[in-house]
Amino acid sequence: MFMGTSNNSIDEKNRMIVPSKLRAGLGSRCILTKGLDKCLYIYTTEDWDKQMEKIARLPESDPKVRAFIRHFCANACECEFDKQGRIIIPQELKVYAGIEKELVTMGAMSKIEIWSREVWNAPDNDGKMEREDFSQALTEYNF
Repeated sequence: MFMGTSNNSIDEKNRMIVPSKLRAGLGSRCILTKGLDKCLYIYTTEDWDKQMEKIARLPESDPKVRAFIRHFCANACECEFDKQGRIIIPQELKVYAGIEKELVTMGAMSKIEIWSREVWNAPDNDGKMEREDFSQALTEYNF
């Protein structure tokens, strides 16, 4: 399980250091893909396989399912860490997430999320909730 938040950055060669406290749970390889919000997801190869098994059970006759598969899988890539614990973020993923330089990298249970710091801190970021919204949202799930 991944948790915690780090501020880091991407260099001119599109490399980012995955924070060591998060990297420790990934092994030597990981899968990087588009997130559902305007961020990127990093999965262990095992958790990626679990996600693929779930997706394989969805009805591909549904156009929304096909669109989700394209969103999630088309730009996914397998990454290996270099000696400094860096991975390369492909240009397409960098553009999707609005990444320029500064990042917010956070553990989110079975995955790691990578956000452009500007996108994360934007007032209209739907990926963040105000405290009063948590209670209402969690009540809907009987939490």
